[in-house]
Amino acid sequence: MYTVRIRKHMLIAHSLPSPAFGPAQGLHGATYVVDASFKGAQLDANNIVIDIDLASRMLEEVLQPLNYKNLDDLPEFAGKLTTTEFLAAHIHGRLAVRIQDQFKGELEITLGESHVAWASYTAPV
Repeated sequence: MYTVRIRKHMLIAHSLPSPAFGPAQGLHGATYVVDASFKGAQLDANNIVIDIDLASRMLEEVLQPLNYKNLDDLPEFAGKLTTTEFLAAHIHGRLAVRIQDQFKGELEITLGESHVAWASYTAPV
């Protein structure tokens, strides 16, 4: 299996209004390191999994509407707990749509919340 990983970051604010989240129930910020890993069993005719520049640009486009935003204010997240896991799946879905014509394989999105905690979502494109 071959893997190409692209790394970006985003800064967001949000709240997690459920007793399960203790002090994170209130509005707080997060800086996520976002890794997009493109995995394929074979290389294409150019001996690549995906064009790195294309993957980088597409990930940046997906993150742009979230970066420096309060997720609580975005209509698409109304009534949703925007956990790290939820956001990984959300980013995966948006990126998968953008790259489906250029990439066939498995896409894994990992959000690093800190140096000790991260969450991922993996599914085929």
